[in-house]
Amino acid sequence: MKLLHIDASVLSNNSVTRQLTRSVVEQWKQKHPDIEVMYHDLAVEAPSHLTAEILGAGSVPEEQRNDLQRKELDRSETLLREFTAADVIVLGAPMYNFSIPSQLKAWLDRVLVAGRTFKYTEQGPVGLMSGKQVVIASARGGIYSTGAASVMDHQESYLRAALGFVGIKDVTIVRAEGVNISLEKREQAIAAAQRQINNVLKVAA
Repeated sequence: MKLLHIDASVLSNNSVTRQLTRSVVEQWKQKHPDIEVMYHDLAVEAPSHLTAEILGAGSVPEEQRNDLQRKELDRSETLLREFTAADVIVLGAPMYNFSIPSQLKAWLDRVLVAGRTFKYTEQGPVGLMSGKQVVIASARGGIYSTGAASVMDHQESYLRAALGFVGIKDVTIVRAEGVNISLEKREQAIAAAQRQINNVLKVAA
């Protein structure tokens, strides 16, 4: 069994999502001691954002590719292979300005690839990554799951849509919400998320 662990928060040790993903991964390792863990800290080393030069590299004959294109194609291939090989994916995804960190978006741009993780058919796009389990550690400074602010959630909703597009339907969101409202609310939110993690791992395969 292989687990892909992705962190994206720029807050280092102050990050709620990093705390939660560590807990998820540690519990998976306790339950499956032989599990292979692959890890990326996107705040430290994120894939480059796509440019026309990078995006079009695959259609350039190999002998005509420049150093940047060869480097970026190799990086994309590594990330794709890890993504397709993983049985379990643990994503740390804080909300930044109502969406996900740009570093996490850059990673998604490398693994949501036509012909590899989804395909186009006459009936529409078909995801090729079914059977994977994803746990998303979500943190929000305010409250966006209910109330008027829910229309501004382009974080969890986007991740569900993007993963669903490639065929991943088994998605669990562990949420710590309102963590910037007060210290008391932060502690309560993290404790609630930790309880949810414990429940998730009880029924995990």
